[in-house]
Amino acid sequence: MKIDAGSEKPIFVQIAEQIEDSVFTGVFQEEEKIPSTNEIAVLLNINPHTVLKGMNRLVEEGIIYKRRGLGMFVQAGAVEKIRTKRRDAFFQQYVASMIQEAEKLGMTKDQVIAMVERGYEDERN
Repeated sequence: MKIDAGSEKPIFVQIAEQIEDSVFTGVFQEEEKIPSTNEIAVLLNINPHTVLKGMNRLVEEGIIYKRRGLGMFVQAGAVEKIRTKRRDAFFQQYVASMIQEAEKLGMTKDQVIAMVERGYEDERN
């Protein structure tokens, strides 16, 4: 884990995103214990409360949960929740804005689809 102190993104958000990404990529498996608040705080040399704030965000989203006296664990089904969340964000950030721009340019649906297909072909070559 690395924190970008110069980022406009709050540190607790960076922590939450990095833990989430570790779950999504399989670094932390579902039902597996993740590093403690204190372990992450020492590793990153930051306040444990900041780490806890990031973890609590993931608890609220159903990505991790706390077992009293044992620590934080990855929730069963967390990977699928993250995938759904990221697909929704992808749609809003890229697809919806692409369609809005295409409409401004007077492009048809078929023209947009053709451009996307061309992008896939270019990427594979």
